[in-house]
Amino acid sequence: MASIFTKIINREIPAYIIAEDDKHIAFLDVFPTAKGHVLVVPKKEIDKIWDLPENEYLELMKFARNIAKVQEKVFDVNRVGVAVIGLEVPHVHVHLIPIDKMSDMDFNNKKSFTEAEFKAVQKDLIEALNS
Repeated sequence: MASIFTKIINREIPAYIIAEDDKHIAFLDVFPTAKGHVLVVPKKEIDKIWDLPENEYLELMKFARNIAKVQEKVFDVNRVGVAVIGLEVPHVHVHLIPIDKMSDMDFNNKKSFTEAEFKAVQKDLIEALNS
């Protein structure tokens, strides 16, 4: 059965997509730990990050790096935290979370935003990526 991320990739369910190429997609986490929390996902459905072939892992991280550099500018934060946990969805995904302190990476402390707030963050990130 296709993962929820594959359904997003196939446009079967909506997402706040930030960037995409032929092998990867980045979209806002709808259960974020901080404003601007992005998930970076390979389009190939593989459960565990260490099961990615090395070249695909490196390409994923390069794609993620580009998103993180933009997040740093848009959100003016101390860091963009990176987490690969992989328990929530059996499809490789990298969390990129704008942070100023360790507690901003607390996955037990989910934030909620309105659709308008998600769309505003999406717009800001897309504009920054395209500038």
